[in-house]
Amino acid sequence: MVKIFRPFILYIFLIVSGYSNSNSWVETLPKPWTLNEEQISEILPQFYQHYPNFHDRLKAFALWQVGKPYEIFKLGEEIEPDPDPIIRLDVSDCTVHVLTSLAFIQGKSWNEARENMIMIHYKDHKPSYKTRWHYTSDRIQENPYTANITNQLVEADQLETVEITLNHQADGSEFLNLGWEKKTTVNYIPNEHINYKLLKTLSEVCGVAFVKKAWFKMGLIIAHEGMLIDQKNIIHASAEYGKTVNVNFMEYYFRQDGPLFDGIMIYSFNPIY
Repeated sequence: MVKIFRPFILYIFLIVSGYSNSNSWVETLPKPWTLNEEQISEILPQFYQHYPNFHDRLKAFALWQVGKPYEIFKLGEEIEPDPDPIIRLDVSDCTVHVLTSLAFIQGKSWNEARENMIMIHYKDHKPSYKTRWHYTSDRIQENPYTANITNQLVEADQLETVEITLNHQADGSEFLNLGWEKKTTVNYIPNEHINYKLLKTLSEVCGVAFVKKAWFKMGLIIAHEGMLIDQKNIIHASAEYGKTVNVNFMEYYFRQDGPLFDGIMIYSFNPIY
């Protein structure tokens, strides 16, 4: 009788503690970078069954990728000048992790996810190096699937503003060979207003992009991005760790020798309609 009763008590405890909802199913899966496209396609419909809610599914898929090897600049158009795959699950950098998660949780096969990535990753919804959303700040401000909500989170006098020409370096040259530049104004939350109170205003899943003032002279604003979950943690593909990790946001951002960046932008994740 005791053997039957103890698991029941454990089950009740897990429900009360908030543990049982969530990610135990994901933890039973083989990691995505060990699987081929066909195997991924078999698993994707199950995400819908276990996580019918869009944001729950996004969080679960992001957690599934924890541990994935880090490599930078590994998405392309499968043709020159960037022949890398349009979508992949074997490696990630910070942006690849975010956009890959968003694409896969809205598809029930590898091919559907690939089409979603084209919708999300390209300004004209056609894979082309020059129409890719190369600049995270530009994507956050203009792309409806990763929409800027920074101005909604703090009072206007708590924001800092930068006026910049994206892709235009201090010496007048292009940072990337795009034949494109864009004058823009960006608001961000500076370090003195990044705190636990701010995190408590966020939804369970949202995006965070990190501002680096030293990069302004290169025509860039954002140096890194990731997913904030549960109002406390960040899931991100990390060059520091060499893999995708799930760590405490405040401990990651504020180090003993000072903050890693100069501020943040926050954005929401929205489904493709």
